[in-house]
Amino acid sequence: MKKFSLYIVFISFLFACEETIDVDLKDAPPAYVVDAWINDKMETQVIRLTLTQPYFDAGEYESVTGANITVTSENKTFEFIETDPGYYEWNPVTSADRIETIGSRYQLNVNVDGEQFFAESELRRVPPVDSIKYTYKEERNQFQPEGYYGEFLATDPVGSGDTYWIKAYKNGELLNNPFDLNIAYDAGFNEGGNIDGVVFIQPIQDAVTPLNEDLDEIVPYVPGDSLHVEIHSVTHEAFAFLQQVQIQTQRDGGFDEIFAEPLENVSSNIIKQNTTSNVQVIGFFNVSAVSGRGRKLVE
Repeated sequence: MKKFSLYIVFISFLFACEETIDVDLKDAPPAYVVDAWINDKMETQVIRLTLTQPYFDAGEYESVTGANITVTSENKTFEFIETDPGYYEWNPVTSADRIETIGSRYQLNVNVDGEQFFAESELRRVPPVDSIKYTYKEERNQFQPEGYYGEFLATDPVGSGDTYWIKAYKNGELLNNPFDLNIAYDAGFNEGGNIDGVVFIQPIQDAVTPLNEDLDEIVPYVPGDSLHVEIHSVTHEAFAFLQQVQIQTQRDGGFDEIFAEPLENVSSNIIKQNTTSNVQVIGFFNVSAVSGRGRKLVE
């Protein structure tokens, strides 16, 4: 009987005690943030340069202007021109100008405020998206209502070690909440799955139907909606970065947070040239090959 009483007291303690604690955090010097995810598509490529801000400050990040940014390969140099504060763009004019040649290595170079940053990435292969389909499903539970669910089909090429970021667009808009982040190692979730050279596993195929604003219910497609799916090849370093982003952002809140991993900075492949400088830089650089396919839902 004593053990039972103690258990009740413990549960009451967890759910009844609530106290607001004001944390006085010291402001750290701002760090440069390099957001450089570019690809081989014949469209404007954008690199963004900003500064970090204090944790409790809301609003837009401070843009960094006046930088000199280039991406170079063995025989090409792509110069990114600032078009808006903090936004640096390069436009391929012809197919000969585009980023290409699987296996080529690219180097990012950033010169700003007397500082120099660089990073490297390899352009890796990507499989085609074979098809897009919609399946009508009956209501399963409160989280999965009745309606049309999207799905893509693609086959990972033979040879272990391919890594991807799968992006889905509903009616032309990227599905971009934390739980939409869909990555794959070969045809599975991670290296330990040993799933190579086959069709992507079902949970990866199915993760292209959006959630509502509260992230607590799937929103099925309706006739007239369109779904476009892109597969972006990423390096192993970029895959590890995205895994860390998943851990840090896919949080349900509430009681689950007691058992969640602590918040921490994710890794970066951006390196500063001047090792004696106190300036900090974070962010990531990756060059992707992209395949894609879209389909409109017609009843």
